Amino acid sequence: MQPFPFLPRPVPLIFERSKPGRGGTKVPKPITTKRLADCVKSTALRKDPPRLPEVPEFEVMRHYVELSLRNHHVDRALYPLGSCTMKYNPKVNEDMARLPGFAAVHPFAPDVACQGALKLMHTLGEWLKDISGMDAITLQPAAGAQGEMTGIFLIAAYHQARGDAARKTVIIPDSAHGTNPATAALAGFVVKAIKSDARGQMDLATLKAALGPDTAAVMLTNPNTVGRFETEVAEIAKLVHDAGALLYMDGANLNALMGKFRPGDSGVDAMHFNLHKTFSTPHGGGGPGSGPVAVKKHLEPFLPVPLVVRTADRYYREWDRPQSIGKLHGYFGNFGMMVRAYTYISMLGREGIGETAEAAVLNANYLAARIEAKYPMPYGRGMHECVATGTPFKEKYGVKTLDIAKRLLDYGFHAPTVYFPLIVHEALMIEPTETATKDELDVFADTMLTIAEEAEKNPELVTGAPHGTPVSRFDEAAAARNPNVRFAFGG
Repeated sequence: MQPFPFLPRPVPLIFERSKPGRGGTKVPKPITTKRLADCVKSTALRKDPPRLPEVPEFEVMRHYVELSLRNHHVDRALYPLGSCTMKYNPKVNEDMARLPGFAAVHPFAPDVACQGALKLMHTLGEWLKDISGMDAITLQPAAGAQGEMTGIFLIAAYHQARGDAARKTVIIPDSAHGTNPATAALAGFVVKAIKSDARGQMDLATLKAALGPDTAAVMLTNPNTVGRFETEVAEIAKLVHDAGALLYMDGANLNALMGKFRPGDSGVDAMHFNLHKTFSTPHGGGGPGSGPVAVKKHLEPFLPVPLVVRTADRYYREWDRPQSIGKLHGYFGNFGMMVRAYTYISMLGREGIGETAEAAVLNANYLAARIEAKYPMPYGRGMHECVATGTPFKEKYGVKTLDIAKRLLDYGFHAPTVYFPLIVHEALMIEPTETATKDELDVFADTMLTIAEEAEKNPELVTGAPHGTPVSRFDEAAAARNPNVRFAFGG
């Protein structure tokens, strides 16, 4: 694959397209005979006319179309952000979320007027419980991070209800998602980090030494951020429970496990789903997030209100839950994401869910096998994502991981996640997702190998990238400290 054969011409700002007197719309004269000054308070009148661009409609359309061509998104090409799961979003899911009966339902509508919406929420919850092996669920959290917070609040309420106020510590491995320690600290817990072993997994001996009467929970990402499945999760759960604590699982990487492994069956007490990425709409893919939390029976009394409950002849929202941690979200969650996920799961079915996980793991391992000779992987190939290191290029040629990521832009690819997880130096975290074809994976792998060759033979070409984008390298520190985002009229 060759880089872009041309440099995209600069896109003029809409104000730079403007010419005095040019326009596509004529505003009719007011019908009233009153002057504007007679209708509006003088303090509300502008002293100068607004400086709006004077352009015809087709110029406006062309302007925004040209801008859209400079944007990278899941509909355009591979988006291999590790951990974020930027997979293609089926458009039928969007169609269903836009059905007037769903899109226009008022959140304060009485239960009797929104039985269809409540049935969808209840059914989705039942499916997610089945997929996770859990007993109860809330769909309310608005994102994965809020789902984590919800789970930790539930665990705190559980210990408080048992009169065990001494449990103030949450243990988190260094292979966890970065939001995990932030969540625990936000909930008022002391965070105790423990190192992973040589496999990139939680070390049982280290965990056992860290557990104590002050431990409230252990937060475990599975598969973890180096893409490894925590093979000893059942033993981890037993150690945690024997210490009187609970096991929370970060389910952000569930697309590698769904239909194959049920966390609840291994002893997990609570987990969240990144509904918006595992079951349809990826980050930035057309909607807000959603982070449902599923729990075992002993945590059910503390779930947020309201819960959607089914009786013999109707669905209703249950508010009378004395031990509930309360309400976490305006209204009842991001309902549009629930419709998308419901559609996605409905179309895949039980077998399709498992096949999707198989495809995610196969794609990541195929890509890893293609590039690992040039991009070493300290912890092996992993499951749904592969974590490589750019250290050899930095040490031998002065080419950093960031340079490799920037060079990918010249070939029409979004860069993978870089410099994360922290336990891998010069990390390149690549997740092709289950929606990539073999052809697309081959093109991406060929591109990565081409960049490796460029780094070896012409490192300045890579360190100076990107060369074919409207904006190239800039001083990121200065941009953060002294941003200049205002258009200056006249120059």
